[in-house]
Amino acid sequence: MMRVGLFVTCLVDLMRPSIGFAALRLLEAAGCEVVVPPTQTCCGQPGYNSGDRASALALARKVVAEFDGCDYVVAPSGSCAGMIRTHYPDLFSAQPAELARVKRMCDKTYELTDFLLNIAKFDRISASFNGTVTYHDSCSGLREMGVKAQPRTLLAKVAGLKLKEMSEAETCCGFGGTFSVKFGEISTRLADNKCEHALATGADAVVLGDLGCMLNIEGRLRRRGDLKTKVLHVAEVLAGQTD
Repeated sequence: MMRVGLFVTCLVDLMRPSIGFAALRLLEAAGCEVVVPPTQTCCGQPGYNSGDRASALALARKVVAEFDGCDYVVAPSGSCAGMIRTHYPDLFSAQPAELARVKRMCDKTYELTDFLLNIAKFDRISASFNGTVTYHDSCSGLREMGVKAQPRTLLAKVAGLKLKEMSEAETCCGFGGTFSVKFGEISTRLADNKCEHALATGADAVVLGDLGCMLNIEGRLRRRGDLKTKVLHVAEVLAGQTD
C-alpha cells in the first residue's frame, strides 16, 4: 500500500476545509494509506514570490522534514505542488548538503488528479452531478505540473456531468498570488474576462483545481451579482461533495 502524505495547503485549511476532506476520501478510495502531518502549514510560496527567500527556505525545510517518510506527497493544488516540485531546487540551490533530499521530495510530489490517474491508476468515480460544468485551467497546475487532461478524464467518469469548455480556459483568472494585490486593476479585468467566458457556456458550475483561483473567480462572480453559478474544486466534484 502506498503511503501518501496529503499536503492540505494553507488556503484549503483556512478557507475551505471540505476540499481537504474530499482529497482524503479520494486517496483512500484509491487504496492509499494517507498521512496528514498535523504540524504542516505553508509551502513557502508567498515568501518565495515576494523575494523573502529566508522565510521560504525555513518553511520548505519544515515541509521536507514533515513528509520525509512518505512514498508520495499529494496536494489538491497545482500551485503548491508546483512550488515544491519546480521551485524548491532553486530555493535550495545554495544548500548542496540538502539538495539531494529536496530533489527526492520534488520527484514524489504530485497534484491530486495527476496522482489519482497516473500513479494510483484510479478512475472508479462513484459521484454524480446533475448539470453542466466548465473547467478553468489554473496557471501553475497547467504550466508547472502539466495538469490538463487529468481532471477532465476524471470528471468524465462523474455520472450526469456534462463538460462544456469555455473560451480561453488556459488564460489566467487574475489571482496570481501576490499579483492580485500588487496589480489590482489588471487582476480585476482578468477576473471579469474569466467570468464572462465561463458564463457564456451556460454552465451550472465553474470547476478548477486551485483554491486561489476559486476564491478569485467566485468573489468576482458574486460582486457582479451572480449568486447562482457554483464554483467548485475538482476534488469536491469527484468525491460527490457539491452541496
